Amino acid sequence: MIKMNSKQLMNIFLATFVLFSIITITNTSTTYAAALPVGIVNYQHLVEQHPDSAKAQTAMNDAIAQAKTNFDTKSVNMNDQEKQSYYQQLQQGLQIKQQNLLEAIQNKVNDAVKAVAKSKGLTIVVDTGAAVYGGQDITDDVMKKIVANKKLTGVSVSLQKNP
Repeated sequence: MIKMNSKQLMNIFLATFVLFSIITITNTSTTYAAALPVGIVNYQHLVEQHPDSAKAQTAMNDAIAQAKTNFDTKSVNMNDQEKQSYYQQLQQGLQIKQQNLLEAIQNKVNDAVKAVAKSKGLTIVVDTGAAVYGGQDITDDVMKKIVANKKLTGVSVSLQKNP
């Protein structure tokens, strides 16, 4: 029979305890991660195909045309430095307009993603570019939600115009 002193026995017990603790923690976190329902969505597609995107693009094109007209008329009597400063000012205004238009669409897409994810019991939704494998693709469902919301908004607006 092998003789062990109490110190060796204690070290073996501690090593075994640590090993089982690591195995238990690893299995628990793996099981927990696997239990989280994950959705994926093609966010760029949703933004590009949003019903408001065409209006936003038209508004942006109009703003660009207006900025060009403003520059052409107001810069006639300016020197080069003043022209450059005015041009930069117009560019900044166009960037802010573009950000505001895009933000409004993104907020609507985000709201639709949240609503669909909640209805499907999804805990996490990531962009398709971030997912290598797996996940439930909810892009079509989100687009349907966006279109349905747009139709409801259109009905309420038409009802307000014609009491």
